[in-house]
Amino acid sequence: MGEALTKYVIIISFDCLSSLDFPLLQALPNFRSLLKNGAYAKHVESIYPSVTYPCHATIVTGNYPSRHGVVSNTLLQPGRHSPDWHWYRRSVQGTTLYDEAKKANLITAALLWPVTAKAKIDYNMPEIFPNRPWQNQILTSLLSGSPLYQWEMNRRFGHIRNGLNQPELDDFVLASAVHTIETKLPNVLLIHFTDLDTQRHLHGFSSKQAMDAIRRHDERLGQIINTLKKGGIYENATIIALGDHSALNEAKALHVNVLLRQNELLKVNKHGKVKSWKAYCKSCDGSAYIYLKNSNDTDTKQTVSQLLTSLLNDSYSGVEFVLNGEDAKKHGADGNCLFMLEAEKGYYFLEDWTGPYMKTIMPADVTANKKYTLATHGYSPTKEHYTTIFMAAGKGIRQNIVIPFMRLIDEGPTIARLLGLSLGDTDGKIIEELLTND
Repeated sequence: MGEALTKYVIIISFDCLSSLDFPLLQALPNFRSLLKNGAYAKHVESIYPSVTYPCHATIVTGNYPSRHGVVSNTLLQPGRHSPDWHWYRRSVQGTTLYDEAKKANLITAALLWPVTAKAKIDYNMPEIFPNRPWQNQILTSLLSGSPLYQWEMNRRFGHIRNGLNQPELDDFVLASAVHTIETKLPNVLLIHFTDLDTQRHLHGFSSKQAMDAIRRHDERLGQIINTLKKGGIYENATIIALGDHSALNEAKALHVNVLLRQNELLKVNKHGKVKSWKAYCKSCDGSAYIYLKNSNDTDTKQTVSQLLTSLLNDSYSGVEFVLNGEDAKKHGADGNCLFMLEAEKGYYFLEDWTGPYMKTIMPADVTANKKYTLATHGYSPTKEHYTTIFMAAGKGIRQNIVIPFMRLIDEGPTIARLLGLSLGDTDGKIIEELLTND
């Protein structure tokens, strides 16, 4: 820990921003300004599994999922068609950037940043949604973050929203972020925009809708920069724009639980609901975990092993490789799994236990059923053309510096160092080349 290099840090996560987007970013005025006046890494290696909640926990801890504990987006709840997510701060093991900022008496704020529900953040609007019939969005949010702050943001800007639909949701987040900067002056502001991620899921990686979302993001970035300038804090602020993962187009969904059911490792009742299970496939989209209910069940282990061997020997199965639990942990994923499966390009995993093992996805399916997508993430971070981006400019950041390669785990320690904070012993390291010496 050393002296702070900046007074204000604004961290903007553009969910699903890819290294492949770099040429477009260079052509857009606000991203271009950030790139020209600061430092950037065009290739940032994500984590395994490369899905949103583990990624955002990694950004604020500097650790892999195996260490911070957020090993997937959703909880292991076999049989639930809509599992609960890792919404709450309690899912994150160890300290975070906002925890350390709070200890240092810095003002903190977060807008739809994942895994922050009930976190000790001064102005907190966590990303959470009602997942039970008796819940509603406003009450669920109010009880999970800063009630008065959220009430004020919804009173002022709630008319912008259209449920959870995009781009209106990000427009609401932007209006709230601008007002927060103007009235709260947070030293640490975490903002999560999901417009691009949504469009890529629904329409494909390089779709017009996705490119339009990037252009909207450029305008959002510009409004945040202008707000800092109008408030007279731009010269003492640092702007960080980053992605959490990339995405790949896919057209075939794999349902490993169908095979587990066929092998009587998962049983359903007459209504099609899961009544018992010995093994379960937990989807992380481009990858998947297989868990045992009883870790000492050697017969089930043997059956699952034989099943996966047959998939690997089938060149049309869509499974690229399989890791055991120990190797999954070495890759930063959940070592408590029995196995971890990686999908080939063009394939991804769902948790369905009915229907065929493999389903070809058509645009009409995506329109009719939101569980289907045309592009997704969660794949191994070593997949080709699958890196994301980190950009920083302002106080404490050197100008015209290009970092050839960095990792998502390096972002938290580096941002902490900017603020004169430390995340302790982390998997990631401080990227000193980004930082000024004063």
